[in-house]
Amino acid sequence: MSEVNLEAFLNTHGQLLTAIDGLSEEQVKWKQAPEVWSVQEVVSHLVDHSFVISFRIRDILAATTAQLPAFNQDAWVGGQHSNEGQLSDILDAFHAILEYNSLLVGRLSEEELAKTGVNFKGETVSIKTIIQGFSKHVQGHLSQIERIKEAAVAV
Repeated sequence: MSEVNLEAFLNTHGQLLTAIDGLSEEQVKWKQAPEVWSVQEVVSHLVDHSFVISFRIRDILAATTAQLPAFNQDAWVGGQHSNEGQLSDILDAFHAILEYNSLLVGRLSEEELAKTGVNFKGETVSIKTIIQGFSKHVQGHLSQIERIKEAAVAV
């Protein structure tokens, strides 16, 4: 399993905890504008994305030929009233899904990690690419959290 960095994948939870450390409930729910996500909504989106990659990985392993699903991230975050929940619950869900997926990925052979499916863009993606892409995706949202925190201070 040398090709997939499980440590980087698992470390995304710790990085989220560091990014939000010291923020009050009011700060994690603060929105610069109604259409812009709060810190809590960003974290909620990452849970949603975890669900989606969980399905994609399992669908590839099951050798189905259906196109891997996309999702409307703004509609998902808004539709579930993400900013009305508790950040601790959202973080617990993120951590649990991350741990569960890492157990699965840790059992996969290099051959299984190389299995592919076709994403919603028509691109062929491997399980390895999905895992690496998720870790990279989290990094982008960590930057977004920092921008939200900076914007909140400027107000």
